[in-house]
Amino acid sequence: MPHISPTMGRFGLSLLRHISALPSSFSAHRATRTCCLHQPRVSIGSLSSHSCQLRRTVSTAVSHHIQELSGPEQRLLDKLYDGLIGGQRASLAESITLVETQHPRKKELAQVLLQRVLAYRRQQESRNGGKPVAFRVGLSGPPGAGKSSFIEVVGKMLTGRGHKLAVLAVDPSSCTTGGSLMGDKTRMTELSRDMNAFIRPSPTSGTLGGVTRTTNEAIVLCEGAGYDIVLVETVGVGQSEFAVADMVDMFVLLIPPAGGDELQGIKRGIIERADLVVVTKSDGDLVVPARRIQAEYTSALKLLRKKSKSWNPKVVRASSHTSEGIPEVWAKMESYRDAMLASGELQGRRRAQQKVWMWSLIQESVLCHFQNHPSVGEALPRLEERVTRGVISPGLAADLLLKAFSSSSS
Repeated sequence: MPHISPTMGRFGLSLLRHISALPSSFSAHRATRTCCLHQPRVSIGSLSSHSCQLRRTVSTAVSHHIQELSGPEQRLLDKLYDGLIGGQRASLAESITLVETQHPRKKELAQVLLQRVLAYRRQQESRNGGKPVAFRVGLSGPPGAGKSSFIEVVGKMLTGRGHKLAVLAVDPSSCTTGGSLMGDKTRMTELSRDMNAFIRPSPTSGTLGGVTRTTNEAIVLCEGAGYDIVLVETVGVGQSEFAVADMVDMFVLLIPPAGGDELQGIKRGIIERADLVVVTKSDGDLVVPARRIQAEYTSALKLLRKKSKSWNPKVVRASSHTSEGIPEVWAKMESYRDAMLASGELQGRRRAQQKVWMWSLIQESVLCHFQNHPSVGEALPRLEERVTRGVISPGLAADLLLKAFSSSSS
């Protein structure tokens, strides 16, 4: 587990006070602030003046409460923030690297940067009538479902229509190197060369909480950089899909045809979370099996409890090879977004997701504190040894460790 910096407590309290004070500090500037990202042509001088005005407003509040920032650190954050909201891909990549780090000091700097980007995004949403400025879509499915091919075809279609697309691929980590196993960026050859697309593989680092933190914060950074569509891809049908479903607006399940008894092979919980099911590879000899799978899932979804008053999950077929059905899939996604925005469910879903995100990070931090506690570290080897020998039960060992943690903490 990562070591906790002794300044994290003071930093957290300072950041909390900063968040509380931030809206009032921005209210005076909201009338004169103009949105830079969605104007077709913006001069460098105009963009610089707007970004400087917003940066000075946020920096004043941040610097008042966080005194630990050195000159080089402040210049680094200013450079990343200016480049990020200016749409520079290199600044976005460097910012995501900063939020993914496990270095205690760099994690603190990442939170300062995120607060600035969040404030900028709130202003954008205010100018957009309180509606989100980006659409978040989660994509999942078993290995071999054709997720990367599907994303490349859909991505090229969307960038051709004038959208800016960010793809965050949550990959399982290598046990040896800790890096990503899937290599999505190398498989999306055409999309990775598109200047209106940004592809970022994110290794899980062996922890589900790491997926939640880094992916959610990377979404915020991508939206701050002007990407209006964010696709989050995961592999498999396990717990990571539930984590991703709690940070996107729409969850899409991709299913390959001719894969055996599909309803037995896919966990029911994943199907319940899906807002749209796409049967992929529906071309050639697989058209008939794809239609059969589509009929099976359509019948199965009717038996599940509705999770939205404004949308009934749909099942569609598509082929990344021939592009047949791809425009219809995006049309279904747009219909979902419009229906959820009109009813207000999408905004409510995002608010609920923020609470889920907060509590998952609390659980991660509490576990880290517990494992690094001196009393726990002293008693842990002895209790582990007794549990492995069968002298005491795991439940009793856990109670003893929790008692040692709570008694010394109080």
